[in-house]
Amino acid sequence: MAETVAAVDPVTQVNTFIGTKDDGNTFPGAAAPFGMIQVSPIGEHYAGWRYDEAKIRGFGHFFLSGAGCWEQGGQIAILPVTGEIGPGQAFDTTVAASFDYRRYAATATHEGEVGQAGYYRTRLTDYGGIDVEATALTRAAAERYTFGSAKTGHVLVNLGQANERHRVMRSVANIVGDRVVEGEVETLSFCGGTRYTTWFRLVFDRPFRAFGTWNASGGHADTRQSTAAEGPNGAWLSFDTQDAKSVTVTSAVSHVDADGARRNLAADAQKSGLPLTFEAMKAKAQKTWRTELDSVRISGAAADDRVVFTTALYHTFLQPLTGSDSDGRYRGWDNQIHRAKPGTTYYEFFSLWDTYRSQNQWLAMLRPHRARDIADSILAIHQQGGWLPRWGYANYETNVMTGDPVTPFLVDLWRFGALAGREAAFYKALVQNADGIPPVDSRSQGRIGNETYLSQGFVYYDKQAKPKSMDIDLHHGGSATLEYALADCSLAQFAAAMQQPGDARRYAERGRSWRTVWDASVDDAERGFVGFPRPRTRDGSWYTPADGPYRPSSDHGFHEGTAWQYQWLVQQDVPGLVQAMGGLEKARRRLDVFFAYDNLVADPARAARKDWVVGPYAYYNQFRYNPNNEPDLHSPWMYTLLGQPWKTSAVVRAAQTLFTHAPNGVTGNDDLGTMSAWYLFSAIGLYPAVPGTGQFLLHAPRFERIEMDLGKGRVLRIEAPGADARRMQYVRSVSVDGATHSPVWLDWEGLRKGGTIRFGLTDSPDAALWGREASAAPASPCAAATATAMP
Repeated sequence: MAETVAAVDPVTQVNTFIGTKDDGNTFPGAAAPFGMIQVSPIGEHYAGWRYDEAKIRGFGHFFLSGAGCWEQGGQIAILPVTGEIGPGQAFDTTVAASFDYRRYAATATHEGEVGQAGYYRTRLTDYGGIDVEATALTRAAAERYTFGSAKTGHVLVNLGQANERHRVMRSVANIVGDRVVEGEVETLSFCGGTRYTTWFRLVFDRPFRAFGTWNASGGHADTRQSTAAEGPNGAWLSFDTQDAKSVTVTSAVSHVDADGARRNLAADAQKSGLPLTFEAMKAKAQKTWRTELDSVRISGAAADDRVVFTTALYHTFLQPLTGSDSDGRYRGWDNQIHRAKPGTTYYEFFSLWDTYRSQNQWLAMLRPHRARDIADSILAIHQQGGWLPRWGYANYETNVMTGDPVTPFLVDLWRFGALAGREAAFYKALVQNADGIPPVDSRSQGRIGNETYLSQGFVYYDKQAKPKSMDIDLHHGGSATLEYALADCSLAQFAAAMQQPGDARRYAERGRSWRTVWDASVDDAERGFVGFPRPRTRDGSWYTPADGPYRPSSDHGFHEGTAWQYQWLVQQDVPGLVQAMGGLEKARRRLDVFFAYDNLVADPARAARKDWVVGPYAYYNQFRYNPNNEPDLHSPWMYTLLGQPWKTSAVVRAAQTLFTHAPNGVTGNDDLGTMSAWYLFSAIGLYPAVPGTGQFLLHAPRFERIEMDLGKGRVLRIEAPGADARRMQYVRSVSVDGATHSPVWLDWEGLRKGGTIRFGLTDSPDAALWGREASAAPASPCAAATATAMP
């Protein structure tokens, strides 16, 4: 039976275990909205921990949510244990391997486990049984360890090991007095990234009675300081647990210096100079989350649906991460210390290739003040590092992924008002990025494909090209060309608003550059379609693989996808795409094959799991829709742009079956909230399919009523009487504030004021006549002036 969410505490409706299996790569532990610090278990998985892990190696203090790269956190791995520490004992100080977390890891049970917004609890069944609880605020966290019958409990602070593939290059431990451990950890991070340092401070709620450190030579009792290069390093603290069973530790980190960690701990974990209790921090954390999650309210949702929706909302509010300390200082991309303006936050960790497609717009809608600070953080990166980022990790560029994601990311923020008053500075940075190539001595790779893109209209394909780090556009010339063109079209719209007509025309023309990699002769005879994107080599000739003819389902020239999936990344020029595909009916039929539409309508859940791409990394040699990855996330709405909006509603409803109240309930890597944001947009009936336009395409909502707080008292209400997630439904009519609405889209200028969108739904596609007229679709922003309108 469907219930109303308003009567339920949203904090308890978050299940942080969703996405912790099948490489969703979320973490189950405690975090604050956009927090700097997170506390979560570490196991064998490269992303930290997965639901079916047998043992927990420790509880780390930094995690990314849903990223696909390795080396993504787990620093300062703390584990409570029991047993003797000394020569020949359970923790043998004469054997360094005794302090390897693979050896001392504890078995845990799911019984009694809790993963809510701001609170995590698990039970370690080894070491006599130890209950572990964690909570987190923006810059400080707390853990409470409750020991069983043991008279002495130990806390191991492992600095030499982090997540499975996150290399610790140097670490320092300092035991201060009888309650404090502080130090620093330098790690080599994220898909071939560079080194960066995290400073930390740990404060215990009562004195430890014994202590020591360890390194490659073993354990050393009563020593207070230990420094190590890559290899074992850490400290142990021993507590009397005969009578008082619990030990609480508060923690804070900083990317600036040790003083930053100390100040962050004082600012978040103390009140009037006295430390907050664990319960006080938990209450504060969950109050913060309650405010965040209450900003979107749904009615008409079944119990599991409500948890899936609220957890997705939670995941979208985890990142980017706070980068500035409580005093405003942060470490910039020039490795110097800067200070955020009073009242603002500097953010870090930008997975732009992923987030520009959905999570960015979600935050811009619901958190305009954060969107403004996020934009300013990216501009600061440009000012300090000389170039705009692609995948910014901490304070450096990783160059992970391809294309030009920062352009649609920032242009969409402009559409949402987040650049107001600073448009000229952002426009200048975007033009430099779009028209130039970073110098050889810059860490940033930028649009390295501009060498041929600017002169010939395409990024050439060269699998042997040497990248500055891991990825390079030339390894994926076909998809990079499509990404550049999409970005250029969004920039054309910004240029027009900036009263730069020459730039606007130039970028709009480049927005049609996808045509340079469209080979009209490529024949997929098996499926009966001709014409597909195909990479070109440096001299402009079509790429032909050594092992036979080019196939549009092959992995040549497209990043984490194929030509079948990337062919739809032309939403800025729908008339041109239709023409290239041989006409409207052939384009529609191609979409039907892509989605296995007939199977989908007959059995949505089965088609989504059997006919579409399965497996989070099954990118290549595919011709079907991949709901697990970003390149074709917008493709269900291509039906709407081709005059068949009811089919969009069908595909979206089928895709929603992949999001479930279970550890494997996220499709593919969640990618810093991207997949979760996609689900949220799909559930509310709006999707931002065309970057730079500020337009949302409409489809059947999943719930009967949604309310979204847009700030300053503005509320957007979406009503869909009779919405039922258990069956296929289609849009029969739309009204906005009581007036009939025929177009298949709404723009942000109208939505930002709030109001009411009401959908009339039907179970029959034949009755879903809304939106079929050519005049109902929005104009493609970069279609050629001579393009023929679709019938």
